[in-house]
Amino acid sequence: MALELKQTVKLTQSLVMTPQLQQAIKLLQLSRLELVNTIQQELVENPVLEETLEEETAPPDLAGDDVDAEAGASATSAEVQQPQTAEVETTTPSTDEMVGDLDWENYMESKPQTSLSRGDDDRPALDANLTPATSLTDHLVWQLGFVEMEEIEREIALRIVWNLNEDGYLEEDLDAIAAETKTDVATVEKVLMRVQELDPVGVAARNLSECLLIQMRVAGITDGLAVRMVAKHLAGLQNHDFRGIARAENVELAEVAAAAKLIGSFEPRPGRQYAGDEPVYITPDIFVHKLGDEYHVVLNEDGMPKLRVSAAYRDVLANKDGNGKQTREYVREKLRSAVWLIKSIHQRQRTIVRVMESIIRFQRGFFDKGPEHLRPLNLRDVADDIGMHESTVSRVTTNKYAQTPHGVFELKFFFNSSIRTADGDGIASESVKEKILQIIKAEDTRNPLSDQKIAEMLSTESSIQIARRTVTKYREALRILSSTRRKQIG
Repeated sequence: MALELKQTVKLTQSLVMTPQLQQAIKLLQLSRLELVNTIQQELVENPVLEETLEEETAPPDLAGDDVDAEAGASATSAEVQQPQTAEVETTTPSTDEMVGDLDWENYMESKPQTSLSRGDDDRPALDANLTPATSLTDHLVWQLGFVEMEEIEREIALRIVWNLNEDGYLEEDLDAIAAETKTDVATVEKVLMRVQELDPVGVAARNLSECLLIQMRVAGITDGLAVRMVAKHLAGLQNHDFRGIARAENVELAEVAAAAKLIGSFEPRPGRQYAGDEPVYITPDIFVHKLGDEYHVVLNEDGMPKLRVSAAYRDVLANKDGNGKQTREYVREKLRSAVWLIKSIHQRQRTIVRVMESIIRFQRGFFDKGPEHLRPLNLRDVADDIGMHESTVSRVTTNKYAQTPHGVFELKFFFNSSIRTADGDGIASESVKEKILQIIKAEDTRNPLSDQKIAEMLSTESSIQIARRTVTKYREALRILSSTRRKQIG
């Protein structure tokens, strides 16, 4: 059979995500802060979009019952409402259909844009009054400016300061510093001792033992059991091996406990206060309020820009003779983008509310009584409840937080694996963690419970059958020390 090239026509079906659907999915998984930043970026890049003022009235609705016209009218609304339409996965009209058939005369009719007068207040912006946090390096360099030193000693001191880590420990070898400054190690050690006299106390130490000994020396503690424990038994101290230390030092156990308490009063990380780790404040996306016996979901729209299509571009599209085709096409394309952005934001808000309402239905025990009554829940349960795809629920619950009567929780918190109880029922893993936490809080600190004992108590008191290693995993997830390290003497 001879080989030959042929051209054939074949009709196939394929699922292709439009750019508009991709944008809707992207907005759905953004956190609140990321969404605000995205909207601000669109306001800069798209001249058709503008932010409305709180006191402005919404523009009039469009005449007619055309679906596309109604979509365009809702896009110009100054408020993000809670429409009763379906979620992101519903079929939406193409942009050409949605934008091309609109009545532009009525669509762009709105209250004339008024300028926002800010008065003659010449006060500087708020960020101009903010003071940057002082770093550990800056703090030490500032102190060195008041210390009398030779030029070479100051250079060595600066190199020591520059080689400190965020905890205030010296990571560079003294031999390397001596080689860089063309001096000897004895000179570097001499300068190092002067740097260690600076604030915070214990800075520029080469290890934990040296750091604690410096602080104890400044406090006037130069000998005694505490000094010997730091110098010789630091590993045993970290492992709470008080009995081993007592035998090695031939002292009473109570003396070791008292010395350990004294050592614990010193700072193991002197650079901690200058680490520069700013606290991260979480702004909830949703507020859950209880009114009577019902819970109500309210979106947090504080600081969220309210968008509409600018009325300034009405004449550009209405005046076919005064504006070129290229200008009109540019405005039309920007309008498509603006309309889809506003629709996507509406859909995002609507979907978040529906997911949260479903979570409340499943986790009613948590909202009524607290974390101990959290029940097992997975994404498919919520997806089936509200008629969405599981991936949509996953995107909605990513980086979203809810303010509940029991505190602020990420939406992912309400989804837990199931642990079987002795009677065959299921209990959420987070509830088990909460029970472990309560058991440890109630234990005798002089005789803390082992993980095996906690597992036995869960089995006896709550009919929860879990292995010791599972208790260990949950305890470590709660950042709770082992029973050996939790033990307190005296």
